[in-house]
Amino acid sequence: MKPEETSSMLAICVDNTGYEMSLERRKVYPVLPDESAARSNYVRVVDERGEDYLFPARRVVLIPVSREVEAAVLREA
Repeated sequence: MKPEETSSMLAICVDNTGYEMSLERRKVYPVLPDESAARSNYVRVVDERGEDYLFPARRVVLIPVSREVEAAVLREA
C-alpha cells in the first residue's frame, strides 16, 4: 500500500475488560487522530452514535487503511 493511500486508522477491540458497556470485543471502530492521547498511550475511538471516547491503547489493535477501505468497512448495511 502506498503511503498516501494509508490515511485512516481502524481499531479492533481485543480486550474490553472494565469497559464492557463501551467496547465490544472483535468490533471494528474508527479512530480519530489525537497526538496528546497517543503520548499517554490512549486511543480516541468513535462509537456507533458518532461519539468519541478515549480508551487505553492496549485494549485495541490499530490497523492503517485507505479511506476507501475505511468507508467500505464502516458502511451500514
